[in-house]
Amino acid sequence: MRRLLVVLGVAAVAAGGVLLALASSGAAPVRANRFDAPAAMKLIRLQVSFGQRPAGSPQLRALAVRLRPLLPHGRFAAIPGEPDLRNIVGYIGPAHPRSPAIVLGAHYDTLASPKGFVGANNGAAGTAIVIEVARALARMHRPPGAPAVRFVLFDGEEPAQGLPEQQTDFYDAGLRGSRADAAAHAAATRAMLLLDYVANKGLRLPREASSNTALWAKVRAAARRVGAGAVFPDRVGPDIIDDHTPFERAGVPAVDFIDWSYDGHSLSDGLDRLSPAAADAVGETVVELLRTWR
Repeated sequence: MRRLLVVLGVAAVAAGGVLLALASSGAAPVRANRFDAPAAMKLIRLQVSFGQRPAGSPQLRALAVRLRPLLPHGRFAAIPGEPDLRNIVGYIGPAHPRSPAIVLGAHYDTLASPKGFVGANNGAAGTAIVIEVARALARMHRPPGAPAVRFVLFDGEEPAQGLPEQQTDFYDAGLRGSRADAAAHAAATRAMLLLDYVANKGLRLPREASSNTALWAKVRAAARRVGAGAVFPDRVGPDIIDDHTPFERAGVPAVDFIDWSYDGHSLSDGLDRLSPAAADAVGETVVELLRTWR
């Protein structure tokens, strides 16, 4: 599906609920209570209950109806040239922001094959965390001058049904929702954060090789503040074409949260492979980053 340049290793992170006991790093546990990890896990289970959800399928369109009202000011956004596809977009901030917004995104479709693929981590986890981050931020008082945030659940990240999974040019075969969003909104976007494989057991998120280094430094600083620093090791992972790539190509600083050591293309990508503590580490980190962004 994507272009893999480097093979990642994986290490375990031990945590419980929102208390992250980061024994592997020797760091003292830090409690952060802004992100609702149990609610995120419930949303992952909801998505998986719809079964396989390739772009344009009746089950994905039915799921979209359930997800749209969960985002603040949630609405559907058409994808030009793809009448059966639609992004789901939410928003927090002033009606007419003076400066560009930050985009927090994930894809909510799944692979069309193998048959029976439910994408617990490859799609559902990122989608759930985006929604719960949005709901957490909506409950907070945001000071004057805080940047607007657009939340986008991308449709059509995976190639269309009938196309082979491995494409000679995944950028053109997939990424349909993110390419459309970047084309329409890149000029009004100051940064883009993408959540992909982000809730698996043993989660480790090195910097994806194409991700903006300054922005990733802000991510790691936020992770340290909430006690999740060990999940974001100081090393570089593979270069991956993903939903952040259209924004990068449009000149927007972007980062991809993805643990490429996780096998996200097999039938094994089920609920039993996920960890509430991993989802919590990512959710708390992103909430901290966005609530303190100036």
